[in-house]
Amino acid sequence: MKPSFNENYTLEAFKKLVDVDSTTGKCDDIEKLVVKLVEGLGYKPYLCQKGGVIVDLGGEGNPLVVTGHLDAIGLMVRHINNDGTLKVVTVGGLYPTYSVTENVRIYTRDGKVYTGQIGRKPNSVHVSEDELRKQPADFAKDVCIVLDEDVHNASDVRKLGIETGDVIALEPRTEFVNGYIKSRFIDDKAAVAIMFNAMKAIKENDIKLSRKVYFYFAEYEEIGHGTSWLPDGVKDILAIDIAPTGDEQTSDERKVTIFAKDSRFPYHYEMTNELRDAARNNNLDYVIDIFTPHYGTDCDTSLVAGHDVRHAAIGFGTMNSHGYERTHVDGLKNTYELLMAYLLKE
Repeated sequence: MKPSFNENYTLEAFKKLVDVDSTTGKCDDIEKLVVKLVEGLGYKPYLCQKGGVIVDLGGEGNPLVVTGHLDAIGLMVRHINNDGTLKVVTVGGLYPTYSVTENVRIYTRDGKVYTGQIGRKPNSVHVSEDELRKQPADFAKDVCIVLDEDVHNASDVRKLGIETGDVIALEPRTEFVNGYIKSRFIDDKAAVAIMFNAMKAIKENDIKLSRKVYFYFAEYEEIGHGTSWLPDGVKDILAIDIAPTGDEQTSDERKVTIFAKDSRFPYHYEMTNELRDAARNNNLDYVIDIFTPHYGTDCDTSLVAGHDVRHAAIGFGTMNSHGYERTHVDGLKNTYELLMAYLLKE
């Protein structure tokens, strides 16, 4: 009998994960948290040289990697402007439309942390309504970070220790309402929370897996090289990621999606069918979907890196991808149940 979904544990794990900033390239803090959580469940973590945590769940033969990523989209200081604001560049697929007026944290390379807000020039509809209406927000032109500090020029900013190359993270603003989960970085910290639920269930129920299984908590997924390295001998890779909703999409916040194709490749036909069979055999609420023109998972990374693996992906329907995202706990539950059904199939 498969262990049931632990909603409280999963949501608590998600909140812990999302509360730790992890803009791609600076995942040291969340890596420490993941190591602590992994060890707390009785597993031994392996730290990748480039960043990332791998856990051997046991089993023998025909190794499978299940991956979810720890890194999140964000910003980096590009230039300190003469007026004391910060010009920025994106790290991953962050768009101004989804981020202007958000609160941020700026991490200096000396370990200091400052707060600020993403603003525009001009910044007020009461002063420059016509210009704001005709001028789309652009990180390269009119979007900047306004620090919560008494700074008036570049020299004032540098005295704080802020410099070009400092990493910037957006506030997640997490809320749980009537089963809905609203937060930045549901992509992909909700998937990581599901993986922790699975690890907990396998350990507490002393489940013996019928094949070798690794859980890979990857970094650098948002910029395209998360799982470019895999453990020796891996045969299959399964990514857990968000399934964006929208026009012509079948994905739903309350369901698990099996990915047929993303903007780069179709997923492995037989492995995808195995997941479909597992969903059907367990009466799960699932759909199959295609994601174009701007979507990929770490499965693509492994293929491009030259690994001879089958690849597939599943995930929970999610609104507002790469913005202030929303999903539902039922989607997480169905994704967990499909993951467990696939891990425990004969």
